[in-house]
Amino acid sequence: MKKNRSKRSKNISGPRIAAIRKEKGMTQLELAEKSQALGINLDRASIAKIENELRCVLDYELAGISIILKTSSARLLAPISVKTGR
Repeated sequence: MKKNRSKRSKNISGPRIAAIRKEKGMTQLELAEKSQALGINLDRASIAKIENELRCVLDYELAGISIILKTSSARLLAPISVKTGR
């Protein structure tokens, strides 16, 4: 029997993280390495899954990512507008 997996997103911050990371000229690998330097166990694949809304992001991960990207957690939680991309 096939499992019916929901196509519902696992987080709302992923697209915002990706957009801000790209604005800063940072790769997923660089974000992962900086996360690990803060003691947050995220690899490049985990970052990709978060950005593509395939993985939940934990509160302490979001806090660390906001520090690395030099932005607020609130900005990371704000949905990206479909029309403007912001």
